[in-house]
Amino acid sequence: MPYYLFKISRPEGMKLVKNLELLGVEESFRLASKSAKSMRSADESDLFDYKVMFAENQLSAEEQLQEMRDKPVLMEFER
Repeated sequence: MPYYLFKISRPEGMKLVKNLELLGVEESFRLASKSAKSMRSADESDLFDYKVMFAENQLSAEEQLQEMRDKPVLMEFER
C-alpha cells in the first residue's frame, strides 16, 4: 500500500473543516517522511499541516484525515 502526502489547511474560525491537498504518493515510508519534513521546514507559517497517511487508496486516506478523534485521556501519573 502506498503512502499519501497531504497538505492540510483550515479556514479561519472553523475547527471542524479541513481542506486537503494531495501533494504526492510514495511507495516507502522513508521517502514520504523525508518529503513531509522538508515541506514543514520550508513552510515558515503555521497555516498548514503536512501529514503522511498509509492507506489502500486516496479516498480512504482522506477519510482517515477527516475523522474526528477524541483527545486521549491522561491519567494522573502521566501529567
